[in-house]
Parts: sequence; structure tokens; C-alpha cells
Amino acid sequence: MGRLGRMRIALGLDVAASVLVFGRVHVVPRLDATGGAFAAIFFCLSLTPSLLPRSWQLQGLIAGVLAATGYLTGVIIGAVVRRLIPRRPEPETARAVRRLVGLSGCGAVAASLYLGVQAQREIYPLMGLLPPQRLGYLGVPLVAAGVFLVFLALARTLRRAALALGRFLGRWIPPAAARAAAMIGITVLTISLTEGVLTEALLRGADSSFAALNRETSPGTSPPRAATQSGGPSSLVSWPSLGLEGRDFVAGATSVQELRRFGGRAVAAPIRVYTGLDSAPTLRERAALAVRELDRTGAFARKVLCVITTTGTGWVDPQAAAALEYMYDGDSALVAMQYSYLPSWLSFLVDRERAVAAGRELFEQVHARWARLPAGHRPRLLVFGESLGAFGAEAAFGGEQDLRRRTDGALFAGPPDSSRLWRRFVDDRDAGSREALPVYRRGETIRFANRPPDLTALPGPWPPPRVVYLQHPSDPIVWWTPRLIFEKPDWLSEARGDDVLPSFHWYPFVTFWQVTADLAVSLEAPPGHGHDYAGDVAAAWASIAPPPGWTPQRTALLTGLVRRMSSS
Repeated sequence: MGRLGRMRIALGLDVAASVLVFGRVHVVPRLDATGGAFAAIFFCLSLTPSLLPRSWQLQGLIAGVLAATGYLTGVIIGAVVRRLIPRRPEPETARAVRRLVGLSGCGAVAASLYLGVQAQREIYPLMGLLPPQRLGYLGVPLVAAGVFLVFLALARTLRRAALALGRFLGRWIPPAAARAAAMIGITVLTISLTEGVLTEALLRGADSSFAALNRETSPGTSPPRAATQSGGPSSLVSWPSLGLEGRDFVAGATSVQELRRFGGRAVAAPIRVYTGLDSAPTLRERAALAVRELDRTGAFARKVLCVITTTGTGWVDPQAAAALEYMYDGDSALVAMQYSYLPSWLSFLVDRERAVAAGRELFEQVHARWARLPAGHRPRLLVFGESLGAFGAEAAFGGEQDLRRRTDGALFAGPPDSSRLWRRFVDDRDAGSREALPVYRRGETIRFANRPPDLTALPGPWPPPRVVYLQHPSDPIVWWTPRLIFEKPDWLSEARGDDVLPSFHWYPFVTFWQVTADLAVSLEAPPGHGHDYAGDVAAAWASIAPPPGWTPQRTALLTGLVRRMSSS
């Protein structure tokens, strides 16, 4: 059964539990005592540190979600205990317990807010940022209460619907069977509405919106004049068919003047080839068109040829692309292909297989053409992917030996946890190395890096071809997985990375929602943290495939240039 199927079953169980349990709660808006206690506990845990700094608004949202999760957990536990121990305490005792729980909860919430502010003020300096004002966090309980009440209202609406349906069915069947049938009916209806109606409607709306966005052109972007770029003179690919990100990619090619300013002497106009969703009807035809464009531009006569798998919208990291062009004085060719309108996070949820198919198809067709060249007259063949692009790019290969046999090097930045090869290499890492910074087979081919110096920290040889995985300790895209709900990951059992607080601990449910919230701000982190790899790609390329005569001094100059590009 696939992951999506397991998540559907989990959703169904959650809804069923909500209907069953809330069927025992009074209609009045009084909270269940056990549920309230667990809601307070989960609220407090939500304020413990996570991977990235977060605003008080985002913290309030995640605190409300976790308070609702805790409330449901407590209500279920309380209902089970009451069924197993039917004897009820005296009313006076019950009231005293509720008062004690309420006062303790208020005190714990206040203390947790204070500690949460302190934790946030410790995370910000780790990333070179100024900490926020303390007073802002006073809004966290207000946002959390609003989110909690929305979930509570939804659960009680489901309860009322189940009760009404149960009474209706009870006219013809026994009450117990009527309640069970009502629970199942409401569960199935909720899932059907969520998946079959709402999800489809949202996806259609998103696809339509992003398709319209894809037809736009960024301000200041115009069709290229050089024949070395798709969409330009004599190109087999029209400018309008490239899409928004494709137009940005080809128009962003490093100019000859910029290459000369960097110190290049015999410079050439870089080649950038791109095919958009509108460039050809099918994935295979778009890949074939890209290969014909490579032939047209003379790409197979360049010193280096890099096959890039894009993110969902067709985006290519401009710093990673420019770094190769500067390194090789423009004697380079980059090729990429669009496979979706949707942003990476949405593509990852609903059509990640398109990324796999695109990464495999483009590389296979480029490699087939490249392999027909005489062995001494081929460009260096490199592979690049970032985020969902890394997930798709590595799918073209069966493992370490396949990467060695068919490439001259590869760079994968910020791969998602579900990336097949990444997961295999990390799980099979050498004994004693950490999940956050694995060592795979002594780093003979594949090396992992949190920071560029990690690439040369291993003592053994590193003959080409070389493969690099860049993964920041604070990048939630690398570490997010549904397994966080019930399973403590190795990276939270080991020493933390250099930009993760030692006080970040794993809690069931809580850590999953915390890292999920971190996904929303992963691109807002400064370079070198979160999901921003702009400051690392130049050094990574210099380690993977340096041109003849390249020096560490040139790497430092290029790294500084690329970092300035990312901040401009």
C-alpha cells in the first residue's frame, strides 16, 4: 500500500474517532477535562524549538493545530478510561480536579510562552539574524485559540451529523448498529468530500491559476538575441512556449561581459536550452526537442554539459547555473525541461512521479546522444537538481555505480526525505557517522555536506566522478516525513547540526507539525540555512568538476560573487 493510501486510512480513522468520541460529549461548548489537559500539554510542547525561526503568527497557527490534536487525543483516552473504569468520582472531587487542571494548565502555558520566546531568541542568532521583540509572542494564544475553536466546531458538527443520522437509522435497525452505520457513513462522506470534491476543485483551481501565471513574463525579461539560447534567433523552441521560469532561465544566462569581469580570458557565450510544457505535447517529445536544441547550439562541443531537473514550476536555481558558467568561462551548456505548472510543495504532494519521469527522460535522451560521440570528444556530463529537482534527477540512476558509469559528476541540493537514492545512501552510511552528515563508503564517490568544508574533511581519496549531496541541518525539506508522527529520527537522536538548537527534541505528533510549519518558511532562511543553498553551490561545483588550473582562490571569489547574486 502506498504512502497516500496509508494517509487516507489514517484520516478515516481520525474522523471515525472524532465522530465516536464526540458523540459522548455534551452539545454545550464546555471542554472535556481530559481533552483540555492534553490540549494544554500539546500547546506547551508546540512552543519548544524547531528547525527554523518562526513568527508569532505561524507559531500561533501550529500551536492551535497541536492543541486540537492534543484535545482529540485526550478525549479518546478519557472515553476509553471511562469505559474501562465505569465508577465516576464524586461531583465535588471532579470539580476540584478540573480546577487543579485548569490552574496548572494556565501556569504551564505562561511558562511555556516565556521559554518559547527564549528559544526563538536563541535560534535567530544561529542564522545571523536579529531576534524578534518578546511582546509579539503575546499574540500566540489568541491565534491558537481561534484555530483550536475552528477544529472543535468542525468536530462537533461531525458529531451532530452522526447523532442525527444514527437517530434516523434507528427507526429501522438496532441503536448500536445505527450508531456504527452513522459513524461509518459520516467518515466515508467526509473523506469523499475532502478527496473527491474539495481536493479536485482545489487542484483544478490551482492548476488554472498557475497555468495563467506560467504565461506571464517577469519584468525586465526579454527574448534573447543570442542563437545560443532557446527562444532566441533560429531556436527550435518559441519564446512564449518556455513558460515563466523557462524565460527567466534562458534570459538569465551569464553575459560575456560578466565573464570577462570575473577574470575570464577566452570566454564564450554560454548555452542555455529549455523546453516548456507548451513546447511539445508529451514529456518524451519535449526531451527530444531539447536534444535537438543542444545539437543546434553546438552544446556537445562545449567543455561541460549539465542536465538539470527543475522544481515543480520549472524553476532552476540561478546561482547553481551561473556558477558553472563562470567556472568554465562560458564554455558550457545547460539543459532543463518543465514538467508542471504547480509549485514544488504541491507537485510533491499530488504528482511527484512527474518529476521522476522528467528527470529520467531528459537524462536518458541527452546521455544517448552524448554517448554516440567519440570518447575523447565529449563534454563533461554533469547532473543537477535542487529540492524536488533532486528527487527527480537522481531517479535516472540505479545507484552509486550507475552514477559513476554514466556521469562525470552530480550535485543534489536539499533532497526531500523520500528521495530514493538519498534515503538508501543515508540508511547504509558508515558506522559512527550521523544522519545529518553521513559518510557513505568512506566518501569514495558520494559525499554529503552541511557546509562546503565538509567536502574535503574526509581523509581518503576522492577520484572523479564525484557526487555531492548538500543538506543543511536546518532544512525541513530534507527532514520532513510522515514518519515523524510516531517515529523518532536518527538526526534527533544524535548530536545536532551547527544551526539546530540542542534543545530541539522529538515528541509524537508535535515534531511532525513543527517541521511541517518549518516548510512554510524554509526559503526565507538566510543563505547557508534552511533551504537556501545559494552560498554553497559554487564550492560544491568546484569540488565536483573543477576546470584545469582552477584554484581555491578562484573558488572563494566565485562563492562571494554567487552570494552577492542571491542577495541582490
